[in-house]
Amino acid sequence: MSAATPDSMRAYYAQRAAYYERVYYKPERQDDLRAMEAWVATRFAGCHVLEVATGTGWWTPHGARDCASWLATDINPETLALAREKPLPPGKVEFALADAYALKDLGTRRFDAAFAGCWWSHVPRERLRDWLDALHDRLEPDSVVVMLDNAYVQTSNLPITRTDDEGNTYQQRTLDDGSVHEVLKNFPTREQAFSAIGPRTRNAQWHPWPHYWALSYRLI
Repeated sequence: MSAATPDSMRAYYAQRAAYYERVYYKPERQDDLRAMEAWVATRFAGCHVLEVATGTGWWTPHGARDCASWLATDINPETLALAREKPLPPGKVEFALADAYALKDLGTRRFDAAFAGCWWSHVPRERLRDWLDALHDRLEPDSVVVMLDNAYVQTSNLPITRTDDEGNTYQQRTLDDGSVHEVLKNFPTREQAFSAIGPRTRNAQWHPWPHYWALSYRLI
């Protein structure tokens, strides 16, 4: 097993795509998930939304329910293929292969909302502010931004196996083929998240659930 890198993380999620969603069937998380799915569905009414790191698209049908349009992006065709099979609102959702760190590759298209589910935790702390700035640059003033991700619960999450000099934390995960992978997985506090989003934002709100959190705010 080698240390986590962007390339190794991409390969890990491509290998895991076919059974990634098992994590959403943990019994202790069901109440959280139903509440969050309903909450996300109310965030983007009438919006043109950019979704970053769509993965297998668990959150896409919920977030896109009342939107005007939704562009779901991911770096892996393996995960996007599964996302396309979700029960999506007709005529609203497009898909595109795109690196979350290269949003400029989307061309001149702009949006008035953005969403990322379970992506923040995989961004190295030292890259987070630059990544958020790049995301904000794709958005119009007064855009709504929503992030959600895992909270650390010892009885539900894999243990932290390493912390690096930047404060990033890592887990070791085993795939069905027996291969072991180191995965970057950060668990920010409310204060860390508010600090990261920077001065271009307003009305930041932290929404905690026992096994997850969400962050919502608007751009200035």
